Amino acid sequence: MHINVEELKRQAAEYAVAHFVTSGMVIGLGTGSTARYAVEAIARRLQTGQLRDIVGIPTSRATARTALRLGIPLGTLNDHPVVDVTIDGADEVDPDMNLIKGRGGALLWEKIVAAASRQEVIIVDETKRVARLGERAPLPVEVIPCGWRSTFAFLESLGAEPQLRVDPYDAGDAPYVTDEHHYILDCYFPNGIENPHELARTLKARPGVVEHGLFLNLATHVVIASTHGIEVLGETSQVF
Repeated sequence: MHINVEELKRQAAEYAVAHFVTSGMVIGLGTGSTARYAVEAIARRLQTGQLRDIVGIPTSRATARTALRLGIPLGTLNDHPVVDVTIDGADEVDPDMNLIKGRGGALLWEKIVAAASRQEVIIVDETKRVARLGERAPLPVEVIPCGWRSTFAFLESLGAEPQLRVDPYDAGDAPYVTDEHHYILDCYFPNGIENPHELARTLKARPGVVEHGLFLNLATHVVIASTHGIEVLGETSQVF
């Protein structure tokens, strides 16, 4: 059966906005192709009057530009240190709702906003489900440019196969630079990540590592769109 992934992404986003977003909220706006559908859904509800008095907290400059263009009022996390709900995508989701995020390059801001959120609602299509994190998607590690090759070697010592992410819009091989002016090393694990929690602790303890894309114990709900319908993982897992 052919799977229309873009349609599934849209369905997950529409469901999350309809069921988790209400007027008066401070809303974290995720980054990436799936999260963009949620931003567009929020904008439509504002335009039709179904939503009002919301403040969006963008997780990247790209998301901020999109939200402003669509008419979503924006604020900052400093002005709104508690976020009611964040809707964001993920590169992988395991059975415990742990995630790999960061393919869109915004993992640092995404994790800061997620940690400040009462609810972190993740929206994905069925292809993002994995038995073990790292099975298919690389783990992004955001690093300080100074001495990045040393950090690269450190990641190799952990069993990773890192690659420096390059800027897709540059004609040469210039490194991709995050909103905070860091580099990203995409780490491939041939057999997946055996112990994500241990790896997360090891990475955070390494000087030069700013943040990593392991989002552990942060998601409160995961909305999964498949050819069989919508499944919601969380406090009360359901299939619709």
